Amino acid sequence: MAVRHSCAKLELAVEDPKEETGMIFVKATWHPSKFSLAVTDGNDAWFCHASEGEVKLRAEQWDQPVSEYLSLVERYLGLQQPGSNYSFEDAGNGQRRLSWTFERQGTKLEWRWKLQPSPDKKKTTAQVLDFLLDANIRLSDEVVRKTQAFEKLKQEAERCLQQSEKFKNEKAEFESAVYSKFVAVLNSKKAKLRELRDQVGRPESKGKSPVKDEGGGEEEEELDRSSENTELYEGTDEEHTTNNSKEEAMQIDPEEREEASDEGTSKKVATSRGRGRGRKKTRS
Repeated sequence: MAVRHSCAKLELAVEDPKEETGMIFVKATWHPSKFSLAVTDGNDAWFCHASEGEVKLRAEQWDQPVSEYLSLVERYLGLQQPGSNYSFEDAGNGQRRLSWTFERQGTKLEWRWKLQPSPDKKKTTAQVLDFLLDANIRLSDEVVRKTQAFEKLKQEAERCLQQSEKFKNEKAEFESAVYSKFVAVLNSKKAKLRELRDQVGRPESKGKSPVKDEGGGEEEEELDRSSENTELYEGTDEEHTTNNSKEEAMQIDPEEREEASDEGTSKKVATSRGRGRGRKKTRS
């Protein structure tokens, strides 16, 4: 495990509310099985070198592995924890006792370590301040990098947003064009289908009308011929029969009327011819 460094600003609890809250800076160096502290309040300085034997003994007293004990100490001395009370009391002979409280399984506990006065308090204080300045520079550089990265991401996000809006508009225009073309094609297909449907229905009605016209024309021609060769007799039974048959043919279905008209015409022509021949013989 690599060596780690930390520096925490700890606010000290005071018994008298009128007194100002004390403040100390704790610079720590963490090793895998030991640690060291350098503490200053700005005027004086203290230090503590916790050896591997001392750390192991403290860990055994609390029934903890060394790694777990060191992790918990680093948690409370590397950064001030809310809810914990820190104190920095005089222990005599210039020594100080640094203590902090925490809860474990619902029980409030207190850990403490005794610190010795620094032989060169100015040097110790300078080391703490240098570490804080270096840390501040590193943090400032990191803030600048993070800010630049954020601005870059912001610009990229704005560009992506503009691109998204562009794609959205292009998609809407494309869909509108496709739908309009589809509607035009659909309408033309519908019109073509209606035209084909009308064409399919027309031959039935048109196929019968020419027969009627042709049959009617032939009937009129035959009637004209018969009228030229025969004399008119008013009130004859044959003429009444022919008129009645024509009226009935107008009332029946077109096909039946067509057949009846053909039969009537053939009979009339035959009768007219017979009469013509008889009269010609009589006149001779």
